[in-house]
Amino acid sequence: MSGATKRRSGGRPTAGAAALLETTILDQATAAFLAEGYAATTIEAIARACGVAKRTIYARWSGKPALFRAVLERLMAKWLSAAGDWAEADSLQAALDGAAERILAVALTPEAVALHRLLIAESARFPELPLMMHQAGASEGTTRIAALLDRAVENGDLPSLDTAFAAEQFLHLVLAGPQRRALGLGPPFDEQQLLAWRKAAVALFLAGVTS
Repeated sequence: MSGATKRRSGGRPTAGAAALLETTILDQATAAFLAEGYAATTIEAIARACGVAKRTIYARWSGKPALFRAVLERLMAKWLSAAGDWAEADSLQAALDGAAERILAVALTPEAVALHRLLIAESARFPELPLMMHQAGASEGTTRIAALLDRAVENGDLPSLDTAFAAEQFLHLVLAGPQRRALGLGPPFDEQQLLAWRKAAVALFLAGVTS
């Protein structure tokens, strides 16, 4: 009997087997949601792909919304970890450039592009999806940029400003063009074009907030 299916003497799966099964379900759910969309994905299909009964999934998540939220939370945790901490830099410009580089690296992954496409396509029918994104940590990037700008204001590197608003505008400036192209609305940037875009976006943002 493999480690994934090994059970305790009482018939219950071991903690390791339970964790592995949960990972398998989330992997299959992630693939299904991103490939098929929210509406078309069913618990039945996910259970079939995992080789388990529907009740096995319902025992862990109350239904499709809860499972989708779990998928979002795991994706956000992975992406935020990959983005790292860009606060340690020699200058505000270097910190913002590092933030833009890491944010773009995450936002242009196939998973992130697929999720962005899903939200655009299905938010009108399922208005709860953007709220789920927010609750899963989608606003963390804005919070981190705002904190970076707060420190710059405190240090006298920037004039007083609404840092939450400025952080949101920074992310729009950095992400909007590359994301649109990644969705097929124009030819995608190559590495050099993306670098030029990032540098220009940071320079434009700094010119705006320091004027």
